[in-house]
Amino acid sequence: MKKVFADSVFWIAIIRPEDAYEQSALEALDSIGRAKLVTTEEVLTELCAAVSRSDSLLPRKTVPIVRALLASADVEVIPQSHASFLAGLDLYEQRADKWYSLTDCISMNAMLREGVDEVLTNDHHFRQEGFRVLMKV
Repeated sequence: MKKVFADSVFWIAIIRPEDAYEQSALEALDSIGRAKLVTTEEVLTELCAAVSRSDSLLPRKTVPIVRALLASADVEVIPQSHASFLAGLDLYEQRADKWYSLTDCISMNAMLREGVDEVLTNDHHFRQEGFRVLMKV
């Protein structure tokens, strides 16, 4: 089965009511057909941090969604590890001129390890690394 990486931009757009990127996220999801979504615990951490700043009720609604993602057979959540953190930190250091986030660097490394080249995001940093970005800006 085809694998597609899901970045925090995608999850935020799906979860946050009336998000500016919701339509783009839904269209991108529809375009991939049947695929296993791959993400990281770091991406889910970024998701929780983002929604906690937007609406006081949203964090309480987000926790069950994150737990459902963790339990879903259609979503593979790659666990955090010290090794993935260090590898992400290395890429972060190597790409200091690009303004990548550490989470993006960890995600890019995970995508390479998993053989995933498509990403549900609109973040041009992934495109700079040669990945196919599926959400429109």
